[in-house]
Amino acid sequence: MDMGRVVTAMVTPFKDDLTLDLDAAKTLARHLVASGSDSIVIFGTTGEAPALTEDEKIALLEAVVEAVGTGRVIAGTGSNSTQGSIRLSRRAVKSGAGAIMLVCPYYNKPGQEGMYRHFRAIVDEAGVPAILYNIPGRTGVNLLPETVARLAQVPDIVAIKEASGSLDQVSAIRSLTPREFRIYSGDDSLTLPILAVGGHGVVSVASHVTGPRIRRMIDAFVCGDVVAARDQHLSLLPLFKGLFVATNPIPVKKALNVLGFRCGPCRPPLEELSPEQERGLQQVLERVGVDGLKP
Repeated sequence: MDMGRVVTAMVTPFKDDLTLDLDAAKTLARHLVASGSDSIVIFGTTGEAPALTEDEKIALLEAVVEAVGTGRVIAGTGSNSTQGSIRLSRRAVKSGAGAIMLVCPYYNKPGQEGMYRHFRAIVDEAGVPAILYNIPGRTGVNLLPETVARLAQVPDIVAIKEASGSLDQVSAIRSLTPREFRIYSGDDSLTLPILAVGGHGVVSVASHVTGPRIRRMIDAFVCGDVVAARDQHLSLLPLFKGLFVATNPIPVKKALNVLGFRCGPCRPPLEELSPEQERGLQQVLERVGVDGLKP
């Protein structure tokens, strides 16, 4: 599966009663593909994975695969349980996932060797391309570049979503891994800097509402037009920051709802934006020039 350069970490739409809205999920997935996303990650961080049951994840996966096809869908099957991750990965592949994304084990805080064995065990069972996902601010552990280099030698581990916030770490990963191993920015605001040190693309939140402009930024950089890429980056920076004024995905779900694309609330324990945060987000959307969306 070629995951492309613009990957959207898709929100999970809920109805007002907090049950899954599978019709909205299909519509949103089609919208994302039409607006520049090469592929979609479902039930990742932005998809509220911790608040979904395993059966809900599979139902969501099957709905999105029906909407956009197997070759565009990446399932976030990683967790802090190796055996649980293996089980969900098997189910996801059977239900049509073209690839899997594996977050570092959170809360139990394994060492580097433990993480290596964890990822290796899952990938050996899944049989599809896998993206590592390093986000220390969420997991409490940092997957070090030397461990990424070891894992990059495993044939089915093809990429990493790097959300440590450290360009030094991204640079070290790039220097230690084969050129075909892809590095994706896990932070919209760092996409262009990461491209500059050898990144391939982004796993984006902002692409829900401004996919075409993110596409243009990356395409401009790849074609050597660094000035145009920089200008796009700077024009979008207020949005990149505004969508993280509260815990992701609270702001992006609010933005989608404000722009006319109903995806419902977040599940508890995530809360709504405060009135002040909501006003600030609305101002950012207007400043950046994000228009209403057509479901």
